Amino acid sequence: MTTLEKTLAAEIAQLHESRTYKQANELQAPQAPRTKMDGRPVINLSSNNYLALANHPRVVEAAKRAIDQFGLGTASVRFICGTMTCHLELERKLAQFIGCAAATTFISCWDANVGVMPTLCPTPEDAIFSDALNHASIIDAIRLSKAQRFIYKHRDLNELSQMLDSPEARKSRNRLVITDGVFSMEGDIADLPQLKELANKHDALLVVDESHATGVLGATGRGTAEHFGVLGEGTVQTSTLGKALGGACGGYVAGAKVVCDYLVQKARTQIFSNALPPAVCYGSMAAIDVLMSEGKTLLARLRENVAHFRSGTRELGLKTLDGVTPIVPVMVGETATAIAMQKALLAEGVFVSGFGFPVVPRGEARLRCQISAGHTREDLDQCLLAFRKVAEKFPESRGTQAVR
Repeated sequence: MTTLEKTLAAEIAQLHESRTYKQANELQAPQAPRTKMDGRPVINLSSNNYLALANHPRVVEAAKRAIDQFGLGTASVRFICGTMTCHLELERKLAQFIGCAAATTFISCWDANVGVMPTLCPTPEDAIFSDALNHASIIDAIRLSKAQRFIYKHRDLNELSQMLDSPEARKSRNRLVITDGVFSMEGDIADLPQLKELANKHDALLVVDESHATGVLGATGRGTAEHFGVLGEGTVQTSTLGKALGGACGGYVAGAKVVCDYLVQKARTQIFSNALPPAVCYGSMAAIDVLMSEGKTLLARLRENVAHFRSGTRELGLKTLDGVTPIVPVMVGETATAIAMQKALLAEGVFVSGFGFPVVPRGEARLRCQISAGHTREDLDQCLLAFRKVAEKFPESRGTQAVR
C-alpha cells in the first residue's frame, strides 16, 4: 500500500472505532413513504420526496415517453450538440413556474451553485456574503471563487449589514449575497424580504438556493419568495429537480435573462458536463404539471402531516428545532448517538438518517426527519411510536426543546 492508502485505511479504522462510520442502506423498491430497504419493509422518514412524486404514474410515464422519443442520454455537453428540444421546453416551463425571465439547467443543483459563484464573482475585487449554515455546495462554490469571503452568523442580518457596509465590501466590484431558502439541516427559513432589502441597499445580487423550498413553501409551491409574498422581485434562485419535483437529478438557475445568458456562456459546470437526460427533463415537467393541477391538495396534506409530526415530537419531549417546514431535526448531541439511534429506529421499521460532524457542528448531531405528503397518519403515528421506544434507551434525545 502507498502511504496515502495507509493514511486512508487508518482514518477509516478510526471511524469504525468511534462508531461514526456511515453505512449506506440499500433501497430495493421505488422511492416512496413506504418502501423496501435491506430486505425489509420500512417507513421512509429520510427522503427529499416531499410531494411523493418520485414514483407518481404521470411522472414515470412522461419519463418513459422521453426515452422513446430522445433515447437515454445526450452524449454531449449543451454547447456542442447536447441541447435537445426537451431542455428548452423544461427551461421555459421553469421560468414560467417561478415567474422570472429565464432559466438554465445543470446536471445537479450542486453544479448550479458551483457554476454561479466562481462565474459571477471570479476576482479578488468581488465579494460574496454567505450564511454560516448554507449548504455544502455553496461552501465549496465560494472556495472555488477568488472573491473576498464574508461569512455571517446564521440568519444574523445585523452582522450581514455590517459586513456589507465594511470598507472592504464597499470597495468591491461585484457583490453577491447567497443563502439557502430552507436550511437543509435546521429546517428554518431565510428572512428573504430583509435579505432583499439589504442586497438592494448595497448593490448586491441576492441568490437563494431553493432546493428544500421548491414545491414545499408558498401557496402553490413556488418556494421562499411566494411564502413571503415577494415572488418575482428580482432575486436569482438555484434549485433542484431531485427533491420535490420528481426526485431524479438535475438543477437550475432562474432569474434575469442576462444572468442566465452569461452562465450559459461562462459556467464551467455546464459547459463541460453532459446535458440532462431527456427522461429527467420530461419527468420533471410532468412533476410541475402535477403540482400545478393537484398542488393545493398535496400541499394541504403535507402541512397537515408536518403539523401532526411536529406536535408528536413535542409530546414525546424530544429535543427538536421549532419550525414549519417538513425538515424536523431531533437533536441528540454526539455523532455516535445519532448513528446508534438510526440503527435502533431501523430495527423498528423506520428509516431516518443520523447526521454529525462535519455535516453539522460538533455536539449538534441529529436525526433529520423529513415528512412527505405521501405519508399517512398511520405512518407518522408508527414513526412516533418507534421514537418513543428508542428514546427510552437514549435519554440524551429528550429534554428542553432545542429552540433557536
